[in-house]
Amino acid sequence: MLVHRWLFWGVGLLCQLVQVSLVRPCQAAERPPNIVFVLADDLGYRELGCFGQQLIQTPHLDDLASQGVRLTQHYSGNAVCAPSRCVLMTGKDPGHATVRDNRSTQPEGQWPLNAGEKTVAKLLQQHGYVTGAFGKWGLGGPQSEGRPLQQGFDRFYGYNCQAVAHSYYPASLWSDEEVAPLDNHPPVPGHGDLAPNADSADPASYAAFKGADYAPDRIHEQALEFIDAHRDQPFFLYYPSVIPHLALQIPDAELEPYTSLAWNDPPFTRSSHSGYTPHFTPRAAYAAMISKLDTQVGSLLSKLDELGLSDDTIVIFTSDNGATHLRDEVDVDFFKSVGELRGLKGSLYEGGVRVPAIVRWPGQIAAGSTSDFISGFEDWLPTLLDCVDHKSAIPNDCDGMSLLPTLLGQSQPQRPYLYREFAGYGGQQSLRVGPWKAVRQEIKKGNMEVELYNIDEDISESQDVAAEHPDLVAKLTAQMTQVRTPSAIFPLFAREARAPASSTPK
Repeated sequence: MLVHRWLFWGVGLLCQLVQVSLVRPCQAAERPPNIVFVLADDLGYRELGCFGQQLIQTPHLDDLASQGVRLTQHYSGNAVCAPSRCVLMTGKDPGHATVRDNRSTQPEGQWPLNAGEKTVAKLLQQHGYVTGAFGKWGLGGPQSEGRPLQQGFDRFYGYNCQAVAHSYYPASLWSDEEVAPLDNHPPVPGHGDLAPNADSADPASYAAFKGADYAPDRIHEQALEFIDAHRDQPFFLYYPSVIPHLALQIPDAELEPYTSLAWNDPPFTRSSHSGYTPHFTPRAAYAAMISKLDTQVGSLLSKLDELGLSDDTIVIFTSDNGATHLRDEVDVDFFKSVGELRGLKGSLYEGGVRVPAIVRWPGQIAAGSTSDFISGFEDWLPTLLDCVDHKSAIPNDCDGMSLLPTLLGQSQPQRPYLYREFAGYGGQQSLRVGPWKAVRQEIKKGNMEVELYNIDEDISESQDVAAEHPDLVAKLTAQMTQVRTPSAIFPLFAREARAPASSTPK
């Protein structure tokens, strides 16, 4: 009897050991995936080779697209920087978001996120992720409740303020909540004119707009250090690059591949005393800046390869809005920056808000795939929480939907609508429902007329068919009212209360 008991115990122990040996590798493999989210600044829909660009070289991003999925109907959070980033961080569309336009505060920064905001960084942080942001913030000044370290980030390095980010050679950046000096003596302004009586045909006249310490390089070094330091734990790396936002500033060494081309590239002199800093070869500078961003993305991917993290990392690349509308500085027609789309940055037409988007997740997302599923920045918060198996943490007031089925090549129901409003540039609204898109412009001038486009048949929004579909227009117009909450700080209509223009958030 005793022998049988010992035999039974021994078999049981052996089974437990076998189970442990089988489970442990599985548990190790189930470490949540890392997340690298790269956000370009003012990159147009057609400014990557994998989205149709013919003149600007983007080999690393093209390779990334070949290894993952391209989202061909992806919409930024808004038509300019700060409100678009607010949608990305909070999962709330512009009808419910705190920040709905660019609005500066003193002494530095933009209108802040609220202290109690549930950002994607906070939610990932609460579920074991170490979080870092490297680049341009724009959602709350250094003394505000919206600053990065109060919004879920363990590490921040870069520009807090969008206005400071107009220069690529500033006096300093922010490292967490301390000033980090750069070696630019003097710093280069983001806006400036040629010296009086300067010869605009002489390259030497533009020397004042070249600095020594290129901020994007310092930011990139810190992002790589973050990956190195946290290779052994799940991390969320948010990389909101300042490129290719103006001013046109790029080290001379990186211009050469484009200045050697036979482009008719007349100088941008800022003769009207408006815009950003002059540049002797603006087309070459703009192309070189985008190629610089591409090189930096390639460097991030190489770091993941070097550390053996690529298979366990979700990489997302997109842009905060469409290409710049400052045509004197960036020749968007020459580059066909938004292709066949109508509108540029600042517009809720397609060219202002439809942006390139690429997602790579080896072993999960089919390489070289595409999806025309209608998606937007409000979807990233629920999507990422779903990807890391914390779907239950998605806030109830989130306006987005998880794109995980679409990313994995599965079917999912189309969203009921995608809503955008923008308090700036005259006041605008748009509502996308299936192929139909309602657009209203110049609201602050009293315009209440709604345009209607069938995007599936008219991607260029060249044929307003509102007169042919009055019932549909009435329905979509009513829906544009129903899906939003008025904002006293960023009023869209005259009836909405306005906060005092001088008010500064704490």
